Amino acid sequence: MNIRTKVISLLAMLFVILIVIEIAVQREVLMPSFAELERDDAKVSMRRIDYALAVSLDSLELTAADWGNWDDVYRYVQVPSEAFVRNNITPVALKQLQVDAVMIADLDGNVVLSSAGIGSVSGLDFAALKRLPADFPWRENLAAGKPAQGLIRTNRGLMMIAAAPVLDGSGGGKHLGMVIMGQLVTPRNVRALGARAQAALSLEPVTRPFLGDKVSETDATTRIEQQLSDLYGRPLAVLAVDVPRRITARGRTAVTYASAYLIGAAVVVLILLVMILNRVVLEPLARVTRHAVRISKGNDLTARLDLDTKDEIGLLAREFDRMVARVQETRSELVDKSFQAGFAELAKGVLHNLGNAMTPLSVRLARLESRLRNIPAADLDLACAELQGGAPLSQRQSDLVEFLRLGCREVSSGIAESKADTEVIQRQAQTVQSALKELMRSTRNEAVIESVRLPDLVTQTLEIVPDACRQRLTVDPEESLGKVGAVRVARTVLRLVLQNLIINAADAVRDAGRERGVLKVGAEIVRQDNCDQLHLHCKDDGIGIAESDLKRVFDEGFSTKSRDSNYGLGLHWCANAMAGLGGRIWAASEGPGLGASLHLMLPLALRET
Repeated sequence: MNIRTKVISLLAMLFVILIVIEIAVQREVLMPSFAELERDDAKVSMRRIDYALAVSLDSLELTAADWGNWDDVYRYVQVPSEAFVRNNITPVALKQLQVDAVMIADLDGNVVLSSAGIGSVSGLDFAALKRLPADFPWRENLAAGKPAQGLIRTNRGLMMIAAAPVLDGSGGGKHLGMVIMGQLVTPRNVRALGARAQAALSLEPVTRPFLGDKVSETDATTRIEQQLSDLYGRPLAVLAVDVPRRITARGRTAVTYASAYLIGAAVVVLILLVMILNRVVLEPLARVTRHAVRISKGNDLTARLDLDTKDEIGLLAREFDRMVARVQETRSELVDKSFQAGFAELAKGVLHNLGNAMTPLSVRLARLESRLRNIPAADLDLACAELQGGAPLSQRQSDLVEFLRLGCREVSSGIAESKADTEVIQRQAQTVQSALKELMRSTRNEAVIESVRLPDLVTQTLEIVPDACRQRLTVDPEESLGKVGAVRVARTVLRLVLQNLIINAADAVRDAGRERGVLKVGAEIVRQDNCDQLHLHCKDDGIGIAESDLKRVFDEGFSTKSRDSNYGLGLHWCANAMAGLGGRIWAASEGPGLGASLHLMLPLALRET
């Protein structure tokens, strides 16, 4: 077998192995994963059904609790009244309550009121009870005045029931019994439950009891079954959810197409590879082989290959020709040659706004840690231990009690302040998370548009401004902010822009040599370029901006501040952010020492009032 046949056979075998592996992966990994996805989908649907059923039972329990805390019911249990029954236990009342049975039982389990004989389910056996059975599971709830809910079987089918204690109308007083309300699980209810969970739901009888979820599959559907039990723990019915196996069907189609494409591509690649190998490697190699055989069998050492290629085979042919030439000249020399080759290389990025949000967060944490460290917990423990010693009443004991009272007040005050700081820290942490999410989204999608009122936006911005800036600068929202109403903007981006402007204004006040300054923030809606635009302006009384710097303040790296604390990135980022939102930003100032104003113009897709 020559080398051409070996190479072609080896390549063909390699492609066949790869195709077999790919098909095996599809059958053993991909297709089972599709089936697992369908089973997970069916389990999620069943959990939704469970939740929908729980919501229905909770709603029924809430209705029972509403009746149980009705003073008329409380008086009725004490002194039964026909007028109450006549006025409240009617078909219309049951329909309004969306229940099929109403019962009131006293503490002894006697049914003092029942809807038996009323409405479309007048033959309901549960409603016809005169006394709760001795083994009724809710006897303990009845005695303790606790609510309950569950399922029972009746002569009219499965029924959801819920109970609540009879109270005096104000949620208190001694409970006198229990209000029980029931709602039959009709096909319509089952369809409603399935609609809530967006699943094909059916209610079936129990053929063989089982625990947990039971999953079965056919070619068309994945079925998950769950057994329902009644109040006594006995199997009651089976909830079955059928999920069409669309994922497997589409996956099988995709895998079939992928396999066909793979096989077709493998055949094409194999043919092309064989053609290329034949032209580039096999044919030149065969030519060299034939020449070498001819040289070895004959005495003509003047024959040359003259193979004009620049690859290894061409080099081999030239070296063979040189060797033959040397053999022809000396017939005693042997030539040995070897070849060497191979080399390669690799490469490196930053963000700005998170520092502004993290600074107040670290300050709050330091303040919280200091406050908690200063709470006199150890002294209070010593005082409590001394008081527990049982010493006779003395001035020392009175002092300890007073010390405990004052210490508890201090601890309570510290906890309240710490709780406030914790809430602010949580909001600031959420701000950092929101900024990260917005920055991540900005690399892929348009910014998220939200409806916000500008005074609220200013308040939210102040929460992420460092405490030192808030102490130096008073932010004064003008009336125009509230008059604008709610606007739809990229709230997170705009808040970060305002944060930069407030920090810069505080620095401008500091550079002006004043302890405190004022930043006035106003806004209005203007009509430009055939659309409504938000004009937001912030004017401070800081050091101001030289006229020559007004256009340069938004350039990357430009800053009038010290390089130790500023790198000229804030306003540059603001300009880029506004441009990304389709807006613009510009600065105005009457000169050094006269303050400055920053203006934002942002197009509004929709204005809300």
